[in-house]
Amino acid sequence: MTDIIETRNAPEAPRTRVSLIAEGLRSDIESGRFKPGDRLPSESELTRLHGVSRTVVREAISLLRSEGLAEARKGSGVYALDPVSARRRHPFSDLDTERLSGVIELFELRSAFEIRAAALAAGRRSAAQIDAIVKANDDIANCFTTGESTRAADFAFHYAIAQASQNKRFPEFLSLIRPGIVPRVELEAHDGTPRTYVPNPKMVEEHERIVDAIIDGDPEAAEEAMKDHLEGSLGRYRAMLKGARAG
Repeated sequence: MTDIIETRNAPEAPRTRVSLIAEGLRSDIESGRFKPGDRLPSESELTRLHGVSRTVVREAISLLRSEGLAEARKGSGVYALDPVSARRRHPFSDLDTERLSGVIELFELRSAFEIRAAALAAGRRSAAQIDAIVKANDDIANCFTTGESTRAADFAFHYAIAQASQNKRFPEFLSLIRPGIVPRVELEAHDGTPRTYVPNPKMVEEHERIVDAIIDGDPEAAEEAMKDHLEGSLGRYRAMLKGARAG
């Protein structure tokens, strides 16, 4: 696995930067650093801060607007909105991923469209989109090495594949369910305290199969690899649910 990661040391792709910039602004809005009505940093400020083009910044802002976290005011700039209100208006806002049943619901839903997205990505991806997918999986591997959370990098990986499908509805839908796409906890312990989220230890290996199929331009292999990845996760959570009931 280390050799594969080293030979695929691709440069950071713009699509991945979109996700990272949006993640930072989203965190600032949800934490209250930017309160409802506050003006967000301008395009030129964000461009200078992150060393990216205005197009990348605009895509990141567009992502926040689609989530109801920001609004553009003509001639004035982009302003933060109330994250609580955004969650109320947001579909899936009642999805509770601290409950195993909610996690299972989400994985079943993801399987319905992410398997197809992987197949389309294998047939339609550009060279830059391959770089973005590879970079996101390398970031996940680095998270395991450093002990950091894999959640943001995992989302970036699946989002990059959705974008490579060349059907804009796939990344839009993934953004829609983003708040619950990676469970925060696995299961409440018997004393009622939540257990810390522990990522799938085979995540990078499973992702590598998907990456290989997309690089090879093999839709069937990509579909099968994504199916195995998501259904493997679904199976683990179902087993945990059964164990909880038995306990």
